[in-house]
Amino acid sequence: MDISQLNFRHLFYFWHVAKRGSLTHAAEQIHTSQSALSTQIKQLEGRLGRPLFDRRGRHLELTATGQQVFAYADNIFGLGEQMLGWLEGRDEGTTFVRVGSVSTMSRNFQVNWLRPLFRDPTVVLSVDSGSLDTLVERLLRHQLDVVLANEPVPSDPARPVSSRFLGSQAISLVGRSDRWSGTTLRVPQDLDAVEMAMPSTRHSVRTQFDALCFAAGVQPRLRAEIDDMTMLRLVARDSGWITMLPQVVVQDELQSGELVHIGESSQLTEHFYAITIQHTQITPPLNQLLLRATEGEVFS
Repeated sequence: MDISQLNFRHLFYFWHVAKRGSLTHAAEQIHTSQSALSTQIKQLEGRLGRPLFDRRGRHLELTATGQQVFAYADNIFGLGEQMLGWLEGRDEGTTFVRVGSVSTMSRNFQVNWLRPLFRDPTVVLSVDSGSLDTLVERLLRHQLDVVLANEPVPSDPARPVSSRFLGSQAISLVGRSDRWSGTTLRVPQDLDAVEMAMPSTRHSVRTQFDALCFAAGVQPRLRAEIDDMTMLRLVARDSGWITMLPQVVVQDELQSGELVHIGESSQLTEHFYAITIQHTQITPPLNQLLLRATEGEVFS
């Protein structure tokens, strides 16, 4: 089969159905019948020699082949829409970048990483948060372009993703300067019975920290465990407790002197990853962000 044998109308119909996961919604969008859509997609599957959808009741789910074909179709018709917009004087060169971020990810890290896009007038940015599994599922459905996470995602035929390492940062102990200025504590040796606020047990560094304390026979006095990094930053700022978190979370408070660095351990590190779909074309603005990691600018 060569390119002249590929029916792009069939591919166009498949693209619409895949975006909406429903024959009904796609038929309404492009003003045709469900039976016509179904027939055209079956013809495309016959020509390609592989199924593109798993049909589960009224819902359609992309097969592994379907996901890859959709990625190519999305590039083809997405660029076509951009071209028409440019010809008509609309959205000249506009690029949409859809980012998912796990709910435990530092907002400061997200802003640091995304900041170059703020200066690009051709980019429209959307950022959603949620659980890692939910975001990866949306990524595979091509509802997101990248997922920011603090752990990698294994790749397999059902989830053909790539986890690109963006950088890492030691976990710090911080406290209010009016109480802890000039104090340095060893981690975890000096933390027995010390009042602390920490990430919740859903956070990977909390597991690391608990293991260190157990091995050293140390038991801090837990005053708060918080899932959201923004809330944990506010607790660090407004309480007198020592707070354990990635330094990037409180970068502004450390710079202003409102909080001070008290200690850290090389054994407590948070890693940051950008998760994308394998073999999918990445838009230039997003690719520039990924290249920043290799140049060591991710925390700049």
